[in-house]
Amino acid sequence: MSVDHRTTRCLVCGPTRAHRPLLGGLLRRCEGCGFSWTAPDQTAVDDSYDEDYFASGGYDDYFRAEPRRFEASRRLRWLLSTVRPTVLLEAGCAGGYFLEAAHHAGITASGIEVSHAAAQFARDHLHMPVRQGHFETIAPTLTADVVCAFHVLEHVEDPRAFLHAAHTTLTPGGWLALEVPNIASAAARRLGTAWPGLQPRYHRWHFTPDSLVRLVTDAGFEVVRQDTTVFRYYMPRRYRLRHARHLLPADLIGLRSPRLTHPRLGDLLRVLARTPHTRRST
Repeated sequence: MSVDHRTTRCLVCGPTRAHRPLLGGLLRRCEGCGFSWTAPDQTAVDDSYDEDYFASGGYDDYFRAEPRRFEASRRLRWLLSTVRPTVLLEAGCAGGYFLEAAHHAGITASGIEVSHAAAQFARDHLHMPVRQGHFETIAPTLTADVVCAFHVLEHVEDPRAFLHAAHTTLTPGGWLALEVPNIASAAARRLGTAWPGLQPRYHRWHFTPDSLVRLVTDAGFEVVRQDTTVFRYYMPRRYRLRHARHLLPADLIGLRSPRLTHPRLGDLLRVLARTPHTRRST
């Protein structure tokens, strides 16, 4: 049974916990776990992931090689610091730059992407094996020892169904790598509706460290590593230095540190989780 993102109950806690308006009613927030969702009477989530989405949704640089290759290299370094993939499947692989980075590292990598435009770009320009369609439908027909989903879970119709599909796809002991915006970040609390990670037009779900860990654990994974990063983490060093007077002070105030990572207060929330080494019989 699919989940309507306009739900009036918490996806994590269920109907037992109260929820309240957040950001002037733009979101609803569970008082139990802090999980939030876009309120139906405020904005409609846009489900069209075509050329217009990438051009007008703040994602116009998804096909630009330099920033996307830098971003991909950072994500791959983070993944390889804990995991040694053999066969990797990326959900929502966009233009395919992370797959390209994984391929160059000797990993057998493929992707699933709902956008026709992005899937075609990945195939035609980067020559990456990308299937067009929904992860929840395609992934269970495949097998991988690592599933990656960077800025995907906040978009999907049903995060529980997505995590179930990832669990089904993974081999015993396989790994799940997630990254989503962190609604509990210092910047989100300071900026409110002006926080760049909010994007209620496109984001159904809004995660805190606790709510994401609980959701992943409930799906049968063991969370091995969890941290957060600031947006600057994915900016090339020369860009960070050039714009330091604008970018650094706010992060210093919010995180009380010049570092690009923080256990809980950064803009982007990252989780590495693992499936059991043996499947439970059904």
